[in-house]
Amino acid sequence: KVSDEGGGIPRSNMKRIWSYLFTTADLEVQEGMMGLSDKTDHSTDSPLSGLGYGLPISRSYARYFGGDLVIMSMEGYGTDAFVYLNRLGSSKEALPT
Repeated sequence: KVSDEGGGIPRSNMKRIWSYLFTTADLEVQEGMMGLSDKTDHSTDSPLSGLGYGLPISRSYARYFGGDLVIMSMEGYGTDAFVYLNRLGSSKEALPT
């Protein structure tokens, strides 16, 4: 379990948090990360932060390993993220057939 008290996710956004490229990052951050601004120095920032990849990819990895990622948020207070993973060796690799 990972928790924060950063104000939570607005209920109006909860259905979209699993969509790739959905972000609530400020427009200035998005422009800087996409190279649309000459004012931003990329040397200290993660290249994928704020671009809407973190949650969908994390859930995909968790499911690949036989688990899941669940987000529970209380708007105005904070968010809890629960990562469930099976023990190594308890499930076979999920390959397409």
